[in-house]
Amino acid sequence: MATQVVKDDRSVAEMYHDAEICYKKSLELLEAIGLPKGLLPLKNLEESGYVKETGFVWLKQKKPVEYYNKKIGRTVLYGTELTAYVEKHKMKKMTGVKTKELMVWVQITEMSLNEASNKKIYFKSSLGIGKSFPIEAFQLEDEK
Repeated sequence: MATQVVKDDRSVAEMYHDAEICYKKSLELLEAIGLPKGLLPLKNLEESGYVKETGFVWLKQKKPVEYYNKKIGRTVLYGTELTAYVEKHKMKKMTGVKTKELMVWVQITEMSLNEASNKKIYFKSSLGIGKSFPIEAFQLEDEK
């Protein structure tokens, strides 16, 4: 999916290829849309891109990364390619992110801040079921 968008919008997409720069840009993006920087703990990215006009973003890595968040007691699998459309306090139409629920991997399709309090982050699955967790569980030390 991202490859097609890159081909179609290459002239307007911001693209990066160095792992350190890609990670830095992913943190900047999360900060710009008002989401905690710890949502995407991916330090070995090989490509990242952003189409500002549409809000489309993608991240590519060589192999999937499994990450265990101790604060919420959940394992998250980040695939080789993550895509999403971003807007203020939200990532929607996501691909490439799964979480383990009762021994089954479930696709995460949306992440958003609870608009009423901005103290919880809501994760919606492809099944239409969602869960909220405290925002502190996804903040890096410099955000606290």
